[in-house]
Amino acid sequence: MPRRVITAPGHDRKLSLGWLATWWIETFTVHGPGDVVGQPVRFGDEYTGFIVDCYTLDARGRRLYDSGFLSRPKGCDKSGLAAKVALFEAFGPARFAGWANGGEKYEFLGHTYTYKRGEPMGRTVTSPFVRILATEEEQTGNTFGTIHYNLTDSRAPLFDLQAWGVIPGLSRIVIPGGGQIVRSTSGASSKDGGLETFVVFDETHLYNSPQLREMYQTVADNLGKRSMIAEPWSLETTTMFAPGEDSIAEQTYAYADAIEEGRAKRPRLLFDHRWGEVKDLADEDELRAGLIDAYGDALEWNSLEDLINKVWDPRQPQSRSRRMRLNARTAAQNAWVSPEDWTPRGRVQIRALVRKAKLEKGFVRPWNGDKVALGFDGSLSNDATALVACRIRDRYLFPLHIQEKPDGPEADDWEVDQDAVDAAVSAAFEKFEVVAFYADPPYWQDWVRSWAKEYGEQLEVKASAKNEIAWYTKRDVQMAEALELLHTAIASGTMSHDDDTPLGKVMSRHFLNARRWERRGGTVIGKETKNSSKKIDAAMAGTLAFQAAADFVSQKPQEKSTFVPFAVR
Repeated sequence: MPRRVITAPGHDRKLSLGWLATWWIETFTVHGPGDVVGQPVRFGDEYTGFIVDCYTLDARGRRLYDSGFLSRPKGCDKSGLAAKVALFEAFGPARFAGWANGGEKYEFLGHTYTYKRGEPMGRTVTSPFVRILATEEEQTGNTFGTIHYNLTDSRAPLFDLQAWGVIPGLSRIVIPGGGQIVRSTSGASSKDGGLETFVVFDETHLYNSPQLREMYQTVADNLGKRSMIAEPWSLETTTMFAPGEDSIAEQTYAYADAIEEGRAKRPRLLFDHRWGEVKDLADEDELRAGLIDAYGDALEWNSLEDLINKVWDPRQPQSRSRRMRLNARTAAQNAWVSPEDWTPRGRVQIRALVRKAKLEKGFVRPWNGDKVALGFDGSLSNDATALVACRIRDRYLFPLHIQEKPDGPEADDWEVDQDAVDAAVSAAFEKFEVVAFYADPPYWQDWVRSWAKEYGEQLEVKASAKNEIAWYTKRDVQMAEALELLHTAIASGTMSHDDDTPLGKVMSRHFLNARRWERRGGTVIGKETKNSSKKIDAAMAGTLAFQAAADFVSQKPQEKSTFVPFAVR
């Protein structure tokens, strides 16, 4: 099951108010408008686990997360889940009140929850301010409508709260003691000054305009105003974003990348994304398996046959079907390589070949003495610098060193650690048998000359007659040919790459960031915009390494390939 969950260090589900939250929601809430309106809520393991994760605490009883991200396909009741969590935040024991000795009781509306020894106990939030935010009123209705129904339908358990003084309006619910639940749309200035304790950001793949991004940022800033006692947090629900729109969902996904790669300091994001991988949407068996992976427990209320029919509807673009139904990443219109081609896990049609290759050919990670070619692309202060290797025997591409300009205040006066790059080059020559090394000279001319002087005689393939290493990526004809060579290998599965080490994930991000640009000399790659912060340098370095390896093999026909279709786990 393709699923990406990012949790904080020390995450322990035993230290969570989520078990209490799940009991409270299943005891006191019902489904809102829809086919199951008024029916009790019963969570499966998947959403129970997510709620427990959201409410995980540290050893002091403080919340581990100030934001949660839930990405699921269309029709998974993400808005309904958010509504139930919002009700718990408004009326339930949603904050830490001490560790139980065992036997303590929480009582509410005639029901009792008994705490176990060592379990965190809960208290209600003082003057809770819950905001339900979306791009338009109809969309907020998906979440707010469920909240309103629970407080106004006489058959719903929370209807009795009206006797306590709760006043449920169509856009604002008043809670005695100064609390409220509010539905909101765009207009960031009107949200300034708020004292929110919990916010639902619904369908953030649609927050893709300057006004909506400003709305999000204003409300997110408000969440820090009551951090000491109320411990505010937000829940972001979404289906997969359209690449290149710079939506809030896309920004959160990039933040998750930064956390996984160790670039984010003190992250407090809980990230949960589930999707289905399908290479060929026309293959019914493959599509069926992908939809099962993507929907999980939500197949209880979604017809698998209807989902297949919707994917096969010729009026639906394939990219939209992948995003909406499979919740999978898609390529931008001018992307150089698609996620389906680049991501090894996506190549389901050759998995059997991989297993066979693993057994027969003994795939191993790069090892001392492996014969490799190197590629280098660098900047000094405004971008990224990368050193990538390609193993000759099976065309396995793997990064050795990557530096990226950081985000935020750290970016001021940042420069590449050139000595660290030189050390990485030296280490590569010590560990591997380097037969070729192509490096793009701009900004690094002195280093390239130095490397050529130190290592040039060892290389069996020279970049040019003038310099053993200097290989200019700005020469469009030769660059276009090198890119076509690598692109063909990626699309056909005749190369492999590191995609699961921290540096491998960075390299993969660079490849997926690359955009096609037509030049007189052919198709080259570049950033999506000139000043984009999305780096591609490792893709450039990987292309040079792959070209160097190909040049070596072409000059050494006796070299026998032991190709493995893709990176084996």
